[in-house]
Amino acid sequence: MDTTAGGSPDAAHAGLPCDAGTPDTPEPAAVRPHHGRTDAAGIVVLACCAIWVLVAAAGRSARPEGTLLALLAVTAGYAAGRILGALLPVLAPATAAVAVLALVLIPPSRLSAPADSPPLGRPTADAALLVLAAGAACCAAWAAHGRVRRTLLRLTGLVAAVAAFALGSAAGFAAGIAITLCSLAAARMERRRVLGLAGLALAAALAVAGTYAVAAGTLPSGLSASLTGQLTRPRVQVWHEAMAIAEHHPVRGVGPERFTEEAGALPTDVSTPPAGAPRSAPLQLAAEQGYPGVALLALAYGWVLCALWRSSRPTPVVLTAGAALTGLALLATVDPVLSFAVVTAGAGFLAGVATARPLEESPAG
Repeated sequence: MDTTAGGSPDAAHAGLPCDAGTPDTPEPAAVRPHHGRTDAAGIVVLACCAIWVLVAAAGRSARPEGTLLALLAVTAGYAAGRILGALLPVLAPATAAVAVLALVLIPPSRLSAPADSPPLGRPTADAALLVLAAGAACCAAWAAHGRVRRTLLRLTGLVAAVAAFALGSAAGFAAGIAITLCSLAAARMERRRVLGLAGLALAAALAVAGTYAVAAGTLPSGLSASLTGQLTRPRVQVWHEAMAIAEHHPVRGVGPERFTEEAGALPTDVSTPPAGAPRSAPLQLAAEQGYPGVALLALAYGWVLCALWRSSRPTPVVLTAGAALTGLALLATVDPVLSFAVVTAGAGFLAGVATARPLEESPAG
């Protein structure tokens, strides 16, 4: 008798006897009826994001194509992840992780090459891909059968984290290690999926709040000076300018890809070099698309967590994917990693894999 119909995802194991499951063998997830409302909500969120980009660009010499391309990339990646995750729940994420590692490590002198070397030409963006690769490898590990395969896939995730460190991204390395550890700990969260996802949401919210606090200059002087030294003064100066623009244009911003032009018009110290693009997704959206753009970004992240909560995949797979996507979100608060369509496509792919229903789990008839 199916005791999960109409219940919450965490009730999937209700009525099952407690067995001696080990951390390497998650309890099989009960098949839940698919609710199209979650997918429909995702379509509405993405459509609202695209529409607002056009609204923010209307009547200005703005360039919304980059943001629209990122939205298209994440949509295509999510669709590919749902399809391949249903057909090849182990091979698809494992192949994606190995492919990213190959792109980063195989080219000659890759780790000692200049910053504009392939695959993306920016170490932080390459590190973001490696963070997603670590998450994909750990998701594949939980879906795989056999301790040896799982161990090899988790080692692949660790290699991705070490590769991020070799590229010079300490944040990418920390995120990769954290994803691997969260994946291992996820076995203990089998019946506490909501709690795990809530913790990830809290981490992302704290990171965004900290970024805004630094940009607005509301932190105590000692803490502010310490963070400025770690983040670098030019980056913090650009954040201040982004906040100033957002305060002057809170509704529609100044238009997509127009921050550099508007920041150059602000009065600044003559010793300060011209501002580049904001190295923070929330602050860039606040400056270029107003606070509604930031709200839509938060809504999109919230929808991803909701889709993971409703997923029929085992909780360790769901929490591992959530940890990887949250790690990417943390990187995006301090670096422009979401400006690369490949990164947004990879994020969509990982979310699709974690929310897909493998064919062998589909109910008969």
